Amino acid sequence: MPHCIIEYSQNLEQEVPPLDWMEAVQQACIESALFKPADIKLRAFACKHFITGGVQDAFVHVSVRMLPGRSKHQKSELSQSVLDALSRFSVKQVSLSVEIVEMDGESYLKKVIPA
Repeated sequence: MPHCIIEYSQNLEQEVPPLDWMEAVQQACIESALFKPADIKLRAFACKHFITGGVQDAFVHVSVRMLPGRSKHQKSELSQSVLDALSRFSVKQVSLSVEIVEMDGESYLKKVIPA
């Protein structure tokens, strides 16, 4: 835990490779000290079709999905750290956003099937 889901406008791939966004988000999560590095899961999805404010402006949106147990302050600091990490890239005309989503611990299930 957590699951970090990065959605970004496909037109950004030429400016910032998806792996770079993922590494930035991962580092922010590690630096938060809320998670063990081995528990951080990341995925990135390019959006081919998008409209932001009526035009096709570039965007990156990160959802950090995690189980309950962190304070509002911890979640706020994590959100700010991820946003700061995204802001370090020299991309112009882009909307950056982050949301922390608390998963329902009673209904979340996980099963790892070994090789």
